[in-house]
Amino acid sequence: MSRRAPVASMASGPYAPPVPSRTLTVTSADGARLHVEVHGPRDAPPVVLSHGWTCSTAFWAAQIRDLAADHRVIAYDQRGHGRSPASPACTTDALADDLEAVLAQTLARGEKALVVGHSMGGMTVMAAAGRPRLREHAAAVLLCSTGSSRLIAESRLVPMRAGRVRTWITGRVLGSRAPLGPVTPVALRVLKYGTMGAGSARHMVEACARIVHGCPRSVRHAWAGVLGTLDLDHGVRELHVPTAVLHGASDRLTPPRHARALVAALPCCVGLTELPGIGHMTPIEAPGPVSGRIRELVGTYVTGVDSPKSPAGSPVVPVQQIKEGA
Repeated sequence: MSRRAPVASMASGPYAPPVPSRTLTVTSADGARLHVEVHGPRDAPPVVLSHGWTCSTAFWAAQIRDLAADHRVIAYDQRGHGRSPASPACTTDALADDLEAVLAQTLARGEKALVVGHSMGGMTVMAAAGRPRLREHAAAVLLCSTGSSRLIAESRLVPMRAGRVRTWITGRVLGSRAPLGPVTPVALRVLKYGTMGAGSARHMVEACARIVHGCPRSVRHAWAGVLGTLDLDHGVRELHVPTAVLHGASDRLTPPRHARALVAALPCCVGLTELPGIGHMTPIEAPGPVSGRIRELVGTYVTGVDSPKSPAGSPVVPVQQIKEGA
């Protein structure tokens, strides 16, 4: 089931894909096969990572390296991404089915985990908000660099005034069938402008480029169509577990207004973390703050060592904007 490794040239460094403790193939409701990796001790508190559009498990390399010493980190490739074969079913329901299947096959009955979603991975969690498996297994959720609707209209990828023309151009850019080609200096500049903060180091941009360029263009195009018409506002309102929001202040793909909208709509929001100067690729651009937030949430809601939980359905801490350096 494996195909080319999207970051094969990255043999060392913080963004080189870690070697998992074990791998497994999970079958989703419609028969789609998903590549799943498990890192860290079997008896450690679990964290489930769901990556975004055009990415793969390699996107979480820095978090896996940081957390796997004392967490059980479960990461999977979304259908058509990484080592998961493409599927004709490209819908938010399919994403929710996939997450449920991963939770069912990697966690014991009733076992609680922190579920983390970046971009389309966050949308996956929203799509699964009312699903039995998520309610059974999610002690808390972290939504990184994501939104629930109006993704194309709100995107600031195209430097024009908001309106119908900008929305049309943005949709054509993101939904293009054109091949991305090799990772060249020009490609790096384009990717950095569109998805990362201006101060992102070259090795971070290269890591993102090799992951994104490894996504088949047919898969990229198919999922772009889903994101272009996305409406998961109802899913946000159904996400009753403690949920934290994290975003980059310089994010052009899902600008800060998406994070603020999530905070306002979530039934049990437990904090907003804003990262100044950081773009859309928060786990790669700001690995320390992202891993640190994950650790905080695990300590509070999974192991319970940091602070006691509040009664279900009530806010755990007042919503506030926390500015952290990258």
